[in-house]
Amino acid sequence: MNRELEYMFLKCARVWIPDVEEVWKSAELTKDYKSGDVSLQLMLEDGKNIEHKLDPKTKNLPYLRNPDILVGENDLTALSYLHEPAVLHNLKVRFIDSKLIYTYCGIVLVAINPYETLPIYGTDIINAYSGQNMGDMDPHIFAVAEEAYKQMARDERNQSIIVSGESGAGKTVSAKYAMRYFATVSGSASEANVEEKVLASNPIMEAIGNAKTTRNDNSSRFGKYIEIGFDNRYRIIGANMRTYLLEKSRVVFQADEERNYHIFYQLCASAHLPEFKALKLSSANDFLYTRQGRSPVIDGVDDTKELCTTRNAFSLLGINESYQMGLFQVLAAILHLGNVEIKDRDADSSVIPPNNRHLMAFCELVGVTYQDMSQWLCHRKLKTATETYIKPLPRLQATNARDALSKHIYAKLFNWIVEHVNKALVTNVKQHSFIGVLDIYGFETFEINSFEQFCINYANEKLQQQFNMHVFKLEQEEYMKEQIPWTLIDFYDNQPCINLIEAKMGILDLLDEECRMPKGSDDSWAQKLYNTHLKTCSLFEKPRMSNRAFIIQHFADKVEYQCDGFLEKNKDTVNEEQINVMKASKFDLLVELFQDEEKATSPTGQVQGTGGRTRLSIKPDKSRDTSSKEHKKTVGCQFRNSLQKLMDTLNATTPHYVRCIKPNDFKLAFSFDPKRAVQQLRACGVLETIRISAAGFPSRWTYQEFFSRYRVLMKQKDVLADKKLTCKNVLEKLVQDQDKYQFGKTKIFFRAGQVAYLEKLRADKLRAACIRIQKTIRCWLARKKYLRKRSAAITIQRFTRGYQARCLAKFLRRTQAATIIQKYQRMYVERKRYKQKQAAALAMQTILRAYMARQKYQALLREHKAVIIQKHIRGWLARCWYKRCLEAIVYLQCCIRRMRAKRELKKLKIEARSVEHFKKLNKGMENKIMQLQRKIDEQSKENRLVNERLVGLESSYTVESERMRGELNRLRGVEEDAKNKANQVSSLLEELERLKKELSGTQQEKKTIEDWAQSYRDEMEKMVAELKDQNGLLKKEKDDLNRLIQEQSQQMTEKMTRAIAEETQQLETDLNEERSRYQNLLSEHLRLEEKYDDLKEEMALSSNVSKPGHRRTDSTHSSNESEYTYNSEYAELEDGTRGREDVTRGIDTSLTLKLQKRVTELEQDKQLLRNELENREEQLQRASAMARGAELEYESLKRQELESENKKLKHDLEEMRKSLLGNAATGAGAPGSPAYKVLLEQLNASCEELEVRKEEVLILRSQLVSQKEAMHHKDEKETMTEPSVYKDDVSKLKDDEVKQAYVGLKDTNRLLEHQLQTQRRTYDNEVESLRSELQNVKEENNRQQQLLAQNLQLPPEARIEASLQHEITRLTNENLDLMEQLEKQDRTIRKLKKQLKVYSKRIGEMGAGQTEGQTSPGQMVDEPIHPVNIPRREKDFQGMLEYKKEDEMKLVKNLILELKPRGVAVNLIPGLPAYILFMCLRHADYVNDDQKVRTLLTSTINSIKKILKKRGDDFETVSFWLANTCRFLHCLKQYSGDEQFMKHNTSRQNEHCLSNFDLAEYRQVISDLAIQIYQQLIKCMENILQPMIVSGMLEHETIQGVSGVKPTGLRKRTSSIADEGTYTLDSILRQLSAFHSTMCQHGTDPELIKQVVKQQFYIIGAVTLNNLLLRKDMCSWSKGMQIRYNVSQLEEWLRDKGLMTCGAKETLEPLIQAAQLLQVKKKTDEDAEAICSMCHALTTAQIVKVLNLYTPVNEFEERVSVAFIRTIQTRLRDRCESPQLLMDTKMIYPVTFPFNPSCLALETIQIPSSLNLAFLTRV
Repeated sequence: MNRELEYMFLKCARVWIPDVEEVWKSAELTKDYKSGDVSLQLMLEDGKNIEHKLDPKTKNLPYLRNPDILVGENDLTALSYLHEPAVLHNLKVRFIDSKLIYTYCGIVLVAINPYETLPIYGTDIINAYSGQNMGDMDPHIFAVAEEAYKQMARDERNQSIIVSGESGAGKTVSAKYAMRYFATVSGSASEANVEEKVLASNPIMEAIGNAKTTRNDNSSRFGKYIEIGFDNRYRIIGANMRTYLLEKSRVVFQADEERNYHIFYQLCASAHLPEFKALKLSSANDFLYTRQGRSPVIDGVDDTKELCTTRNAFSLLGINESYQMGLFQVLAAILHLGNVEIKDRDADSSVIPPNNRHLMAFCELVGVTYQDMSQWLCHRKLKTATETYIKPLPRLQATNARDALSKHIYAKLFNWIVEHVNKALVTNVKQHSFIGVLDIYGFETFEINSFEQFCINYANEKLQQQFNMHVFKLEQEEYMKEQIPWTLIDFYDNQPCINLIEAKMGILDLLDEECRMPKGSDDSWAQKLYNTHLKTCSLFEKPRMSNRAFIIQHFADKVEYQCDGFLEKNKDTVNEEQINVMKASKFDLLVELFQDEEKATSPTGQVQGTGGRTRLSIKPDKSRDTSSKEHKKTVGCQFRNSLQKLMDTLNATTPHYVRCIKPNDFKLAFSFDPKRAVQQLRACGVLETIRISAAGFPSRWTYQEFFSRYRVLMKQKDVLADKKLTCKNVLEKLVQDQDKYQFGKTKIFFRAGQVAYLEKLRADKLRAACIRIQKTIRCWLARKKYLRKRSAAITIQRFTRGYQARCLAKFLRRTQAATIIQKYQRMYVERKRYKQKQAAALAMQTILRAYMARQKYQALLREHKAVIIQKHIRGWLARCWYKRCLEAIVYLQCCIRRMRAKRELKKLKIEARSVEHFKKLNKGMENKIMQLQRKIDEQSKENRLVNERLVGLESSYTVESERMRGELNRLRGVEEDAKNKANQVSSLLEELERLKKELSGTQQEKKTIEDWAQSYRDEMEKMVAELKDQNGLLKKEKDDLNRLIQEQSQQMTEKMTRAIAEETQQLETDLNEERSRYQNLLSEHLRLEEKYDDLKEEMALSSNVSKPGHRRTDSTHSSNESEYTYNSEYAELEDGTRGREDVTRGIDTSLTLKLQKRVTELEQDKQLLRNELENREEQLQRASAMARGAELEYESLKRQELESENKKLKHDLEEMRKSLLGNAATGAGAPGSPAYKVLLEQLNASCEELEVRKEEVLILRSQLVSQKEAMHHKDEKETMTEPSVYKDDVSKLKDDEVKQAYVGLKDTNRLLEHQLQTQRRTYDNEVESLRSELQNVKEENNRQQQLLAQNLQLPPEARIEASLQHEITRLTNENLDLMEQLEKQDRTIRKLKKQLKVYSKRIGEMGAGQTEGQTSPGQMVDEPIHPVNIPRREKDFQGMLEYKKEDEMKLVKNLILELKPRGVAVNLIPGLPAYILFMCLRHADYVNDDQKVRTLLTSTINSIKKILKKRGDDFETVSFWLANTCRFLHCLKQYSGDEQFMKHNTSRQNEHCLSNFDLAEYRQVISDLAIQIYQQLIKCMENILQPMIVSGMLEHETIQGVSGVKPTGLRKRTSSIADEGTYTLDSILRQLSAFHSTMCQHGTDPELIKQVVKQQFYIIGAVTLNNLLLRKDMCSWSKGMQIRYNVSQLEEWLRDKGLMTCGAKETLEPLIQAAQLLQVKKKTDEDAEAICSMCHALTTAQIVKVLNLYTPVNEFEERVSVAFIRTIQTRLRDRCESPQLLMDTKMIYPVTFPFNPSCLALETIQIPSSLNLAFLTRV
């Protein structure tokens, strides 16, 4: 022993030491402990070193801490070290770190109040715990409830759940959740909703029995025991409630921060309601009984709404409005009574002021007189043997009497309500068993403890004794079961304390005795207690400083009770006259409350049921009224009796314990006060359970678990085939002390601490192995690193030397190259310099020579020009001088000639005057005339010659003159040029001089400018460089902006794509939800149908009326199915109606009324749907008739128009023929003439071309005639013939072939014109649309340019935002346009489909009408048929089966009801029953027998439902009929005649289409039936898979040795080791393969198989994840690896079956992510970010739950810190998701049945003889 202690108390061992603040504090040894040491060297968690002194007497060492892997266990008994600090620390870790409020402690469930609403009580959690073993799931109140329910059903024994704890610890809530669990999992035996009534009693009892205290806002101020009754099928049938010790004093007094009972505040808050005006209530602060606590409002509670809840609960329990108002009236009267003010009249009397409004209100409400009430509130009646006295009361006594009356009235009202609640919960059904829920106060101790605390602690003493005995009994049974020697375990027995209280001469006995004394007082009673028990009982003590108190040593703690008030509270006295006044009330309810009141109220008197925990029976106990003078029992006596009854009830049941712990006194959420917790743990018996367990062998392992856990401590030679022997041998080597363990039958039992010792050995072994592995790995890593470094160094050296050699070679090459480059560079520079100089010299010479040449040329030019100028000037001057001389000479000649002429004239004048002279002159004149005549002739000849010569000269002169004139003009121009040049020369000379001057200045400026230009060039180069850099930056910025815009555009595109995808997904989700909702309604309808069938069967059985024949229920969903049912059904319904009066006697009336109402509603809905369908059909018929009439009218008009045109054309042709015949006489139209040939060729061509047209016209007209005949076939009885119009046309057409050809040509031309016009209109419309589209594009372009211009003016950020906004707007508009177009197209498609169905149906009717019209029924019946041998050729089989009407039941029986999938059906063609049924249906359609079609379809549907109802649990049956139902549905579609289904058919299959009936409605009915079968299939598979999933996916170790097994405690978990009968992953895979092969064998559609597999995998994933979320032992790293491996095996199965694309893998995504979450690192913020991005399929609640539940299996794993979990919660705060924790395992994906046509030809199907269908005939 010492060796083990020294081994455990080594350095670094952790221990617990006492602490004042934290109760226990953790410390670590800094030095090994040696035997004999008087102290321990410790280091606290904060790093402080201390020395812990050991007790010199006991030498007890401090408590050791459990290994970290055991911390946070579900069961405290699984801890290796069982002591107070270990229990406290485990609860704290679970509560604070893991947010787990429930923990097992052996058979006790410890529940810590979180002061926060937790999402762990939903229906999904209830379903998850239903049917589970208690140890398989995490601790929960539902687990305790399930265990009680299961033991009740298994052991046929009543159960009890005992819920105890302090006020505010959550007792009421725990009890409420336990009752809710029973109501949910069991249901009720009838439709009376008993479970709802049981739950409805909670708000009523909380309103009248709960109040706010300093410790709890909803504290129960009474104890109650509710018995929930069950029938033999374990369904709730009723309940009964017992109450104990109502705290009546709260009615008249409340401490600070407390409230009265809730009902008073609810009434005050609702005083404004009209129905409460008569109560004369106001605010709660206006009444004494509700304002004393100064806290009338509870945060977060609306009293008005709470009153509505209370009233609804009253109504549900059958307490009508009048009784409710009466209750509220009494409660309001109590409030008014508390406000009645009593004043002193003198020292010994008191008085109530007259007309006190509150007393008047009280009297008015309770129906008593004001005088009587005011009289007896201030007086009392004293009776002696002879006389009766009326004594006035002082004000204090009168006030106490008033308060006593208020308490008495409230107690009576409380008992009345409890009694009526029990009446409402009782039923007539015999109770088979019950589960009791005890909600009772826990151990209480305050600064001042009085009679109430004494009774409460007395009750807890009794309960603790019962608890200890039960725990001791269970321990003994376990030891006996395992055949371990039983040694008595010393446990605390509190019988002495109970004897002190209830035994003879005990405290209660002495109290009753003192109450019977005339002058008994609290002081005298205290002295009796001191004298009786102070020296005889060690549990009774007297306080040192008080003579009016006593101390009792209870099991939990010492409690000091103050004797003041004990006698008065035990008597519970009420003034008798006040009671008589109440009995005389006119208020019926008040009289009913006091009807059992006894007359005598002696000092020992007590009103029955007030304050005591008496069982409330529904019928009053009449024995108590036998004697009015008999003394009533005291409160203590009543309480003792009722407590004894309670203990008898509990002892007769199997108890289950729930201990509620209050973690702090400030109602802080998830705040843990160790001091308060330890007090309650000591008080509630949890530590006593631990102590009893620790006294024996608390740690228990099965041999298989021990072997699996500690296999590492065994050597290979120690492992034997027998695991039990192996464990024994190993354990004997490991633990030397044989007393530390015991070998049981199936388990190994260990003493406390031995598991920790084994764990330490295991950890040391693993640590040594880890060190060795680390050493090897590190060596391998170091060597690998060295080799890698060495190789790297050699490589570096090689590359370095090569690099250096390459550098040297490169340097040499560069040197040689540099020399060559320098040579050529220098040569180039010198040559370039020489070339530059040569070029400069040549340029200078060229410029100089050119300049000199230009100067010389200019000089020569100037001289030449000067000579010319001189020449011209001198010529001009000479001409000017010559002209002046000539003018002077001419003028001089003129003057001389004038003078001579004047002289001659004068002489002549003189001569003329003489005649002689004239004569002489005349003679001379005649000669002269003759001479002149001759001269004239000569002159004329000469003149002619001269003229000729002159003409020639003139012409030459003209030419010359023109030449000269041109030369003159040229010279003039030259002259002008010369003048200009002369002027220019002068100006040029001046300019030259100026330029020379400027040249010199310019040269100077040039030099200056060159200098400036150089500096400017440098500056410009610098500026250009800067600009280039800036330009580069701008380009880079531009590129970045462009990239950003592109990225944003891409993001926007992706966003829009994602939005569209999300919207599409949302639409798909909505569609699936709608489909799922519809399918759920179908399943609900099926459930109601089955319920209706069961009810009919029960009615039939109860009526004992035998009805022959097969019974069938109308279970079809079609609107017209009521017409198709069998006559037997109607007879059955009529019989049921006749016998209904007798049947309903044994059935719940409410159920019958509900069913009748439901059936009536369904019939009304059915009739409405039928009427609506008929109206729609009539509208369609009218519309189709109108459309058909319009078409015929149009065709007749067109025909008339064509006929008139034909007549006209014939007339024209006749006229042309006459003209031809007329011209024939003249020879123009002779046969050989060209005109005749041309015309004849044209006519022949027309005839040849239009011969074909003639036939088309004839066919068209025949179709028109047939349509007309079809319209009027019902009115015509004789054989239909062609119309007269058609005869006329034919007769006209027979006149001549040319007419027909010409008419056809005309029609063809008109048709071509019409087509041309149509094409032109189409073209115009297209052009117009293109123009409008082009215009829209232009407008859009302009708008885009405007937006672009506007955007360019904006800053970059606003520009991007504006462009994005514009893009969003554009895409939104486009999306809206597309949606609108899609809607239009959908409407058009629906309309066309509807029209197509109507037209196809109408055409079928027309064809049928034609058949009937051609051969009338009268002829078939009346005319005799003679046997005639008519030869006909053999027809092929048409794929139809004929049967007689009376063989229909035989067909259904053999093909459906008696057909077994195993056996006969296995060897059939897949879907053969469906093919046979359809072939029979085809024949019924072929013969146009609608009744046969209806009955066949209805009987088929009902028979399938019947076989599924009978064998719905057989997977093969359900799968077989699902495949056949789908195949039947596909056949109805494939051969329906709809184009969308016919396009997959062959031509032969299209010939087999239905011709007479449209079965679209029946297709919907059969589709609904297929949905129901699919749901039945899923439920069947779920029932088969459910037991396998948890065991195979979670518990079984597929990879052996990865998961470690931890201690399980008292609650035995399912082992993860594969034993015989346990399910493994292979079991699941085999079952899935069996499902798949069965469905494939039955010919199930591949798409439907995919949907089934997807649903299977969803169930597997959901159930596995839900159990993972509710099992702390499964949340570890190794379990995550197991889950991932199992999921990979499931994926491999999918891959093998080719089902990877069915979506099944996606359903496992939450489970995969949960497994990954268990394996990833969980430390840093990066890990948190990775987890958030990885676990997108898990909700925030699920992620946090997994992290909270994560538990290391080995010491090498680390726990998840609270800070990390908070980081995860912060990052996931913005997620929009449901707060639901568990996945819905009942969810079924909506199923679809994609059309799958069959390639099998119906005519090739052969019917095997094994089906017994020989009565079917092939057609």
